[in-house]
This record gives sequence, structure tokens and C-alpha cells, in this order.
Amino acid sequence: MRRSRSWSDGPARPIRTTSARVRALDAPLAGDRGSASLEFLTVGIILIVPLVYLVLAVAAIQAGALGVEGAARQAARVAVLAANAAASDAAVDRAVRVTLGDYGIDAAAASVSMSCDRPDCREPGARVSVSVLARVELPLVPDFLALTAVGSVPIEASATQTVSRFATGAR
Repeated sequence: MRRSRSWSDGPARPIRTTSARVRALDAPLAGDRGSASLEFLTVGIILIVPLVYLVLAVAAIQAGALGVEGAARQAARVAVLAANAAASDAAVDRAVRVTLGDYGIDAAAASVSMSCDRPDCREPGARVSVSVLARVELPLVPDFLALTAVGSVPIEASATQTVSRFATGAR
């Protein structure tokens, strides 16, 4: 008769504990212990730093685009409301300087051009177009590079307004 083995007879082979099994499996990889966190930090920094700079640069360019567009729109509005050409030029210049200043853009470096679809820009129904061109500096770029094409982005916007049909041509 064959006798079944019981736990009291003792094991036929030594029983490995869980920690002994883990050590046996980890033996070939013992040289890599602790390198995952270092690899994670290295790859994280290599990927996150450019991503953060990209977000900052896009935000600066978007703010500049909003400022230039707002300056062109406001300049066109005041151009159609001015009483004469001298007042129109002064109002447009003031509107562009104030609007670009609100957005932190150097208004002195911006260029403004006005055009009209008729010989007399104050005639009712005339369409006055104002175009504003400014350079937006990228963040964290040194001052000596910001003046060149490398450290800044040119942004241009234009707006058109129509002189009111109730306006008088003589004003």
C-alpha cells in the first residue's frame, strides 16, 4: 500500500520563501536597481522643459496678436470719427500707443499705415483701413537677441471701418 505524504513527513525538496524567489528572479537585474526613477526624471526634464517654454512662447505670441489686433481696430474706429486729417493722425497714433502699451508691446517700434478707398476719407460711406505691424519678443530671450529676427515674432493686423452715412463731409 502506498502511503500518501503528509506535511509532517517533511518536504522532499526545500521550500523557497517568497523573498527567496524574488531574490532569485532579481539576480540578473541587480545592476539596474534604482535607475527607473533616474530615467523618469531625466526624460521628464528633457520633455517638460521644452513643453513649458512652448506654452510660454505661444502665450506671448497670442497676447501680442490680441494687442496688435485691438490696436488696429481701435485706430480704425477713431480714424473715422476724427474731424480732420491732422486730428485723425494724432488720434490713430494715440490709440495705437495706448493699446499696445496695455499689452506690453513697444509702441515706438510698431508701424501704422492708413488707407482709404476714396480720395476724401471723411466722406460718408468711405472705408478707412488701418494696418498695425509690431514685433513681439519671445520670453526668456536675452535682450541682444530680441532685437533680431531670432528673438521676436512679427505680427500684423488690420481693421476697416466705414465713415457713418450721417457724417458730414466738411466736419
